[in-house]
Amino acid sequence: MTLPTHNPRLAVLLIVTATAFIAGTMLLAKTLGTNVLGPPLHPLQVSHGRFLFAFIAIGTAASIMRPRIKTPRLRLHIGRTLFGWGGVSLMFAAAANMRLSDATAISFLNPVFAMILAIPFLGERVGPWRWFAAFTALIGALILLRPSTDTFQLAGLLAVGAAMMMGAELIFMKKLANSEAPFQILLINNGLGLAIATAAVWPFWAFPTLGQWGALAGIGVLMAVAQTCFINAVARADASFITPFSYITLIFATLYDGVLFKAYPDHVSMIGATLIVGGAIILGWRETRAKR
Repeated sequence: MTLPTHNPRLAVLLIVTATAFIAGTMLLAKTLGTNVLGPPLHPLQVSHGRFLFAFIAIGTAASIMRPRIKTPRLRLHIGRTLFGWGGVSLMFAAAANMRLSDATAISFLNPVFAMILAIPFLGERVGPWRWFAAFTALIGALILLRPSTDTFQLAGLLAVGAAMMMGAELIFMKKLANSEAPFQILLINNGLGLAIATAAVWPFWAFPTLGQWGALAGIGVLMAVAQTCFINAVARADASFITPFSYITLIFATLYDGVLFKAYPDHVSMIGATLIVGGAIILGWRETRAKR
């Protein structure tokens, strides 16, 4: 099998495309969680749609490509999928009840939580710069939560919970990435995710409208394409080079939210988002230095 050639420009194009699609899934989740397309759907039904249609898309690709599947490490896959499903469900719930820009910014805390969890579970050592980055990002999240009796965003706690679960998911992904092919990980993750989401949504499932079916399918397909773009971007450039471009998701989320819901970030949101993204960038920079 021929490996992809090193192509930083194509990698940037792919990662920017992925960010546009990921922000699109958040926008569709918000329309499904509000009354834009009909009676609001439960967040567990939205996450079920995400896994259902993503599995259909990836399964179709697998039937055409026929990739070689080696024996998977099921325990790691199950752990990764449980945390990933939980994080997605909480993020969709948060997106329906707050600005997309705020919810997206808080989701960028996931590498901070991954860093903290890597200490007991991976035995990693964390230096002062990485602790400073984590502290900076957490202060940004606290600002976005607006901790006062008049402005506190309860939905922000859902976004924080989502970031914590996605941070835990990263721990499992680090272990899987060293032993299994990316496409195999995607296929198994979405298959297990569909099984978990189907069991969880049963008490809350409601028959969607035609528009809601389209939005659910859009979430699944956009997420599958975004994951494919991200994997191919990583294959064509160093992760340390392309990771900062993933924060463009915040720009797309702000743009989509403003166009459809007329919701624009205020100065508090901009300060909080800047601190979170700044902390995440410092964290990524220190991890790159440590690897070198």
